[in-house]
Amino acid sequence: MSSRTVVRGGLVITASDELHADVLIEDGRIAALAASGTPAAEAFTAERTLDATGKYVLPGGVDGHTHMEMPFGGTYASDTFETGTRAAAWGGTTTIVDFAIQSVGGALREGLDAWHAKAEGNCAIDYGFHMIVSDVTEDTLKEMDLLVDEGVTSFKQFMAYPGVFYSDDGQILRAMQRAAGNGGLIMMHAENGIAIDVLVEQALARGDTDPRFHGEVRRALLEAEATHRAVRLAQVAGAPLYVVHVSAREALAELARARDEGLPVFGETCPQYLFLSTDNLAEPDFEGAKYVCSTPLRPREHQAALWRGLRTDDLQVVSTDHCPFCFTGQKELGRGDFSKIPNGLPGVEHRMDLLHQAVVEGRLSRRRWIELACAAPARMFGLYPRKGTLAPGSDADLVLYDPHAEQVLSAASHHMNVDYSAYEGRRITGRVDTVLSRGEPVVTEGKFTGRAGHGRYLPRSTCQYLD
Repeated sequence: MSSRTVVRGGLVITASDELHADVLIEDGRIAALAASGTPAAEAFTAERTLDATGKYVLPGGVDGHTHMEMPFGGTYASDTFETGTRAAAWGGTTTIVDFAIQSVGGALREGLDAWHAKAEGNCAIDYGFHMIVSDVTEDTLKEMDLLVDEGVTSFKQFMAYPGVFYSDDGQILRAMQRAAGNGGLIMMHAENGIAIDVLVEQALARGDTDPRFHGEVRRALLEAEATHRAVRLAQVAGAPLYVVHVSAREALAELARARDEGLPVFGETCPQYLFLSTDNLAEPDFEGAKYVCSTPLRPREHQAALWRGLRTDDLQVVSTDHCPFCFTGQKELGRGDFSKIPNGLPGVEHRMDLLHQAVVEGRLSRRRWIELACAAPARMFGLYPRKGTLAPGSDADLVLYDPHAEQVLSAASHHMNVDYSAYEGRRITGRVDTVLSRGEPVVTEGKFTGRAGHGRYLPRSTCQYLD
């Protein structure tokens, strides 16, 4: 039996267009769009009508970088796939791509199976996986080919975290060469972890143990150096490269230079680097621990460069790197030793709103907002136009957004399973009203109406910027 919904009277915004249009949804997909008030739109009939007058109608957000239930430093990220995807939906995000982890000595398949088991039946929205490659061996390289064929088309490597996820230049080159052959995309955490560990050891020996020293030892130049090295290794391998969580203007300059040379190099940044800074890391009474993440927050003057990179397309995507740890009992593990503070911030719920604030303040256009938050991540990770836009045939992942509503971000009102907000007290203009995932209402006029298990796993094609 078919089910039909029509969304009437809103301003439809995609990465390419803005149009006052009605949207017809049939059996979980967009069936048609027509300019509001025209005979074509008035001919739309449905069992359910949503009034979008005075609101934006947006594609659901695509967050290409989350870590639900991630193990780190003897603890786990506090959001499960159930709580994390529910919070994402509250914030207008209808697709996440999370990271399955290969353990050292284990197979990629074992890691992927473990993450499928965590997510299956628990997600409120659709989800996919990237694969973290922690152990490059001949078997791993062969498995990469199999995973690409199955729709896991991106592989993350780390130049940071020696002894945990770290790969040396030879391992990185081998994985990049394999990706060049199988169409996969290498995602890189670009920080010189070997040098950082020396600076950590020296800081602790001096008695510099407070959270702010986390930012001081993870130097911007060591992010830039690793970014440069990753770009050149990818160039040698003939492979594309996607650099995650770019935070330093010096690292961004390396990406911009590579793109000016015509190399297939891409970058993302995250809201924390656009809105927070080392001022937060320096908050007294260990409060700065709430803001410990890697790459770290930078001095405020880096923000202007990142905003400019988003406008000039030297950065293509804004993801969250959502990896929450509670202040009580988790972040506190690092009292007296900043290197033991679990790295990560909560953010999956606030990305769409924070980027809309940039629209309000004139930093981004509305279409660029949707490009960065929806369309570009969908293309980058092989999900477009099923996700990331509103077009006939696309999944009916759709957000009714009130651009004039005001809200104050706070741990008291957010839905992430974490005991603090990185944006506590921040006033925002704009708010999600209603969210559909494949035509099903997940948030209805500010109330959660979804369910665990609605979300489906998404096999992905290869990066669509390389077609």
